[in-house]
Amino acid sequence: MTAHAAGGPVAPARRARPGRLLKRAAVSLLIALVMLPPLFPLYWMLISSLKGPEELATTPPTWFPGDITFGAFSEVFSVVPFGRAFLNSALIAGVSTLSVLVTSVMAGYVFAKYRFRGRDVIFWAVVATMFLPPIVTLVPLYWLVSTMGLADSYAGVMLPWLANAFGIFLMRQFIADVPDELIEAARVDGAGEMRILWKVITPLLRPALVSLALFAFVFYWNNFLWPLSILQDDGKYPVVLALSQLLSYSTSVRYQNVVMAGALIASVPTILVFLLAQRAFVQSVSRTGVKG
Repeated sequence: MTAHAAGGPVAPARRARPGRLLKRAAVSLLIALVMLPPLFPLYWMLISSLKGPEELATTPPTWFPGDITFGAFSEVFSVVPFGRAFLNSALIAGVSTLSVLVTSVMAGYVFAKYRFRGRDVIFWAVVATMFLPPIVTLVPLYWLVSTMGLADSYAGVMLPWLANAFGIFLMRQFIADVPDELIEAARVDGAGEMRILWKVITPLLRPALVSLALFAFVFYWNNFLWPLSILQDDGKYPVVLALSQLLSYSTSVRYQNVVMAGALIASVPTILVFLLAQRAFVQSVSRTGVKG
């Protein structure tokens, strides 16, 4: 005899209702329409970099490359020192991002867990600097860096951005949620303040640190105005200034695909950083939403 399950026969799977399918289709269409504006420039850069100069000059423009060519991707490194600029951007963005993470955690810990006279005034003064347009501080920063003898140097590019008001604010908000009992227990066990900061508190900040690193890296990679103001040696130019050099060739149809190839190459690191950090970034946003 065949034994039957205690729960009886399994009911057939319920078919999706037409209304539910229509709703899903509408949501998918809406998402596609919302994503179209930010994705279209990337698509246009890609297809333009794969076209030859003659095809780029055709009117009206074609939406797909006829004869695919990759010559523009190699030519971009010979027209301007693009490889050197790429390494310069990696150095500037990497060092600045690491510095922002360290200074933000340390300052956030002080503002969140230490009590001293004027703490709140200093904290909100730091936060207020986020609302200053960068152009307002450009001349004072240039004068300060030049006076220190750091003009036209990597240190001069990175020095004004080694700390970040947004990072301090973000870390302070997250560290404030760490229970004081956890810190006191570490002190009872004989841990010093620096050990508490790096061994107890910092591991709890991983989603926030990844989010801050993402924002900081994208900002420093794309920073244009300050390097343009402080650098004269094109051998120290970051990739955004190398792109501006490429743009001087864009009036000629001969180099338009090279410009697009350079822009596409310059976009790759920020896209990769976001793809690698997206899970921790979503966790940070979700945690912030729950806190609010």
